[in-house]
Amino acid sequence: MRTTKQIQRERRRQLDEKLALSFPSNDLLEDLASKCTKDPSQDNSFQYAFALSKSRNTGELHYSISMLDSLVKNGYEHQIDCMYGSAIARYLLGEYDKSRSICEAILRNRPENDAAAELHTASIAAKDEEDENKAKKIAVGGTVAVAAVGLALLLGGARKHR
Repeated sequence: MRTTKQIQRERRRQLDEKLALSFPSNDLLEDLASKCTKDPSQDNSFQYAFALSKSRNTGELHYSISMLDSLVKNGYEHQIDCMYGSAIARYLLGEYDKSRSICEAILRNRPENDAAAELHTASIAAKDEEDENKAKKIAVGGTVAVAAVGLALLLGGARKHR
């Protein structure tokens, strides 16, 4: 029987695969940017920002977040979609706690939102894995430090006996 952590990690892997297949092409981004420039409507801004939210470029991800958050603040009718796009961008930036928090806000209003639930689970799993890796690095670093001190004491003691 699989544990909750294993299920979360499996769901994260599945989401990561989906996101890897949904990176926008440069042609699409250029086309959407052009439409946004010609007609800076909220709908065009949303389409461009949402496409950017799945980019591989960190600058584009940050720009997407600022555009999507601005649309929410300005009362754009598709606020849940804007929030979801922002959560995706934050997830891809490794801001797992922020992504999780946004997903929780979405799920409080729309508990049936499967995409937000999936991203929420993946954000939890990603943060857990990140914390585990940090703990392992600290443990390895501590072990190396203790070994170095032990070696120094050993070598220092050997010199005194000569």
